[in-house]
Amino acid sequence: MIKFNEHLENIEIYEAGKPIELVVRDFGLNPKDVIKMASNENPFGMSPLVSQAIATNSSKGYLYPDDSMFQLKQDLAKRFNVNEKELIIGSGSDQVLEFIARAKLNTNSVVLMNKITFAMYGIYAKQTGASIIKTDSINHDLSQFLNLYIEHKPDIIYICTPNNPTGDAIHRDDLYKFLDQIDDKTLVVVDGAYMEYAKYINPNFAIEPKNIIDKYPNVIYLGTFSKAYGLGGMRIGYGIAKKEIIRPLLKVRPPFNIGSLSMLSAIEALKDEEFVNKSIMVNFIEMTRYENFLREIGWSYIKSATNFITISLPDGYNSATISDKLLKVGIIVRDLKGYGLNAIRITIGKKEENSRLFATIREFL
Repeated sequence: MIKFNEHLENIEIYEAGKPIELVVRDFGLNPKDVIKMASNENPFGMSPLVSQAIATNSSKGYLYPDDSMFQLKQDLAKRFNVNEKELIIGSGSDQVLEFIARAKLNTNSVVLMNKITFAMYGIYAKQTGASIIKTDSINHDLSQFLNLYIEHKPDIIYICTPNNPTGDAIHRDDLYKFLDQIDDKTLVVVDGAYMEYAKYINPNFAIEPKNIIDKYPNVIYLGTFSKAYGLGGMRIGYGIAKKEIIRPLLKVRPPFNIGSLSMLSAIEALKDEEFVNKSIMVNFIEMTRYENFLREIGWSYIKSATNFITISLPDGYNSATISDKLLKVGIIVRDLKGYGLNAIRITIGKKEENSRLFATIREFL
């Protein structure tokens, strides 16, 4: 029998949100009657500039992309006021997480993360055989992080702000105070996948990549085009750090890891801030409707700085049961039982989608 690396045996396969196509097949529903509220995609899709650019350039898909990613790096460098050599582009920001794990970790390594956070931090770490230390708190408690850092001296610390799947964000000053106490041998990954939402709802949550990497050269900041920019299907994200961190990551990056149309989409998306800002504004208008609805029915929730809301179910309700009931009527949400929570995470949809969800839950009650 063929044998594989032993430390892979302890890794759970990541389960992505169910696609619309699967729900249509399983329950015989009309695709038009299915709404996906599980993967935190922008319900308004992508900018019209992106759609037009894809249509115009689709015939060029047979060509390899510019592997230097010159234009995209130049545009991102200008956007964040950083040097182009302080950037690395990945197929989603989670590929940059993979680069980090491969370049930094081994079987003797230790990583530190929150108890409830993005699952891929742990999966990539386990692929290298590294040990994982977690806090006891659901929200990021930086005092716990500091105590565990002092005790275990981890090689990497993962900070997700706003956090997925809970939605809570860290005050910038609190994060800086924490980083002041971390030595320069520990790499700190600050994952800002939902930062566009956080800085809109509260400027104190805003982490500017240039400021944080200039002040803390052991930090790498991650961003993505999958959320606010509506390019989840294009799979494109980025890391921003000092050249000393970026250089080893480039050594594990495969050639042509970003497709031509994906790169073009990101370039065009950066030009349309009006689309992004409007999407975010409407997101929080609808978020208020969720908060009012949940208070009305007596369900608790975590205050969110993202495009999703996490709902803790009361006694007598099971997250798997609720998720399955919603699924059967064509509403896909994220069951968080895999995180050890009796909770569901719901992506904030369009007004009519949210109204349908509210009505459906009322029927269940």
